[in-house]
Amino acid sequence: MKYTPDNITKLEPNQIFVFGSNESGINGAGAALLAQKKFGAKHGVGFGLQGQSFAIPSKDWDINTLPINIIKFYVGRFLSFAETQPRLEFLVTKIGTGLAGYDVRDVAPLFFRNGEPPNNVILPEDFWRYMDEREDVDDRC
Repeated sequence: MKYTPDNITKLEPNQIFVFGSNESGINGAGAALLAQKKFGAKHGVGFGLQGQSFAIPSKDWDINTLPINIIKFYVGRFLSFAETQPRLEFLVTKIGTGLAGYDVRDVAPLFFRNGEPPNNVILPEDFWRYMDEREDVDDRC
């Protein structure tokens, strides 16, 4: 199984850095700042493909953490987009688990459709580990 690297410093031409943003597109810290400095994210764009990056908001226009159902909406739009781009590989960072303050158990399931993400969406190992642990619990019930 392939996982998103913990420390992404460069991308292949077909790879996209997927990071947590805010709806106002202020890329002031964390993965958002890295996306702007290295991978083409644009100031003022809070969602979507920009250069070799893709922004998914986990914070609102005022930089407050979004409710999980709103993040789910944005993740769903991202997954639909990724499915239309089979030649691209999307490296998803631990969206929502840093500055937004959510736990992996809150965010990881958002990236799984019918038990797994699209083939070209690469997730952090922690997301997979949580989903595997959840399946083990479901199997025992």
